[in-house]
Amino acid sequence: MRYLFALFLALAFAAAGQAAENHEPVCIQCHDSDMMKPAFRKIPGEWRQSWHNQNGVTCHDCHGGDPKDAAMAMSPLRGFVGAPAYRAVPEFCGKCHVGILKNYAESGHGKALKSSGRGPNCVTCHGSHGIQKANLDIINEQRCAQCHSYERARIMKQALFSTEQKIRDIEKALKKLSTQGISTEEQDKALFRTEAEYRTLFHTVDVSLVKEKTDGFVRQLDVLKNKADSLFAELRSRRNFSGLLMLLFAGAGIVAYALAKTYR
Repeated sequence: MRYLFALFLALAFAAAGQAAENHEPVCIQCHDSDMMKPAFRKIPGEWRQSWHNQNGVTCHDCHGGDPKDAAMAMSPLRGFVGAPAYRAVPEFCGKCHVGILKNYAESGHGKALKSSGRGPNCVTCHGSHGIQKANLDIINEQRCAQCHSYERARIMKQALFSTEQKIRDIEKALKKLSTQGISTEEQDKALFRTEAEYRTLFHTVDVSLVKEKTDGFVRQLDVLKNKADSLFAELRSRRNFSGLLMLLFAGAGIVAYALAKTYR
């Protein structure tokens, strides 16, 4: 027992040193270790590719513990809670996704989980550590048909399709503008808010409600699209003005050269 404890500490402190170099939580380095069970060793790779990692959400943000102190990484004194029970997953994720938790709890999915313990939770649809940005591919027959027929989910997906496409088009337009040196910070924030509100809505799994509320979101997105279009128009205007200036300078240079040659 002493040997195992000493080995654990050695691995933990080695992980801590490596983590400091890589700027990653000690949890990741421990899970990367050859001593870890294979099922647990795949977690770091999944997390590194995840939407959470892309947005700075690390192990301790969900599981608690101390991400810098290997000896206290799994200590309840530092808030370590570990992995939640199946029924507790929605509340676990809902610490950050508050609006989604509320709608989920009132949905057929949430009620099924509460009453029987067998309804789908967040992980059922989104996975646990390799979570990607939500998109319509999540709604598919293979996943949904595990619990019920796909028909209702298909109708939901159709109701979401045009709005989702509009979101993606605006997102691409804003990225293109940003690469051209146009500031889109205000529009990026507005799109993020609108998208987050929309995703919160469809966790109700209520087709009628989604259809009813969609027009309001489309109007918000149209405002953003019009703003992006006006920014593109401004960008074209800048380029045309720059081109005109270049022509004027070139013309002035030619005239100056001709005059100088005539004078000589």
